[in-house]
Amino acid sequence: MRLSQPIYQLKRRAKLLAREAGIPLHAAQDRIAQGEGYDTWSLLSAKRAEASRPASILPELADGDLALIAARPRQGKTRIGLQLLVDAVRAGRRAVFFTLEFTEAQTLALLAEMGAGDDLPEIVATDHIDAASIGEHLAGAAPGSVAVIDYLQVLDQRRETPVLADQLASLRDFARTSGAILAFISQVDRAYEPAVAQLPGLANLRMPNPVPLDLFAKACFTHAGETQVQAVC
Repeated sequence: MRLSQPIYQLKRRAKLLAREAGIPLHAAQDRIAQGEGYDTWSLLSAKRAEASRPASILPELADGDLALIAARPRQGKTRIGLQLLVDAVRAGRRAVFFTLEFTEAQTLALLAEMGAGDDLPEIVATDHIDAASIGEHLAGAAPGSVAVIDYLQVLDQRRETPVLADQLASLRDFARTSGAILAFISQVDRAYEPAVAQLPGLANLRMPNPVPLDLFAKACFTHAGETQVQAVC
């Protein structure tokens, strides 16, 4: 069921209604929810979280895979990466989110919005993420462990780190040896034109520092709610 307004605007309406009507906030939220066709606010929130939850790509990935999760901004690539980790936790696997973009608090807020509950991955939020630190953090990880790196294009942003191609080659070897799955969130170039292709592809990746794409085993592309996982080689 489509909401009349984004949920953050409905929350504002509920707060305003609570003040104007002199009723508790939860009662005001329930009234707003009923106007949207839901019996209670909690039911509305649960249904919206379920509807916005990205499809799981975990079944598409094999132990030892190096994978891409790529899209233009605000198309859901980070959510897909986080859902992959939540699904890994629920499957009893180790799951780690390495992020050069989000704080730990921002990551936890997004996971809560996605309905992750207590099924949370480890979060490593620091500017000092590179192939060496990832390998060190995951040392001894069991086969099938999953790590998501956010994001590919800034992995070599520090002058003292190796070039991106060398880091990826090192991580590919680590993945194959350990059996861990490493997925890299990646940008798609703004030249990608949805009118020409429904989904971006390998040719649309934004790669300021070129890397051999045959280092990757799988690539997940998403746009406008459509998601597809494909083999790279």
